[in-house]
Amino acid sequence: MNAINFKVFPEDKAQIKAIKSVFKAFKIKFEVEEEKVYDPQFVERVLLAKEEIKGGKGVEVATKDLWK
Repeated sequence: MNAINFKVFPEDKAQIKAIKSVFKAFKIKFEVEEEKVYDPQFVERVLLAKEEIKGGKGVEVATKDLWK
């Protein structure tokens, strides 16, 4: 059996239920996977770090010195 991935954008729970019903009616096995969202605090820290690097606050390390 081959797996095929679909990315679906339902507008409400009724549409999700309808999609599941169609798969069940055709006896198609499926898995529902919720989209994972990054923690907003983590995103904020990454964006802040990018701005700091643009402002010259970063530290440059040579590749040969990474494991010292």
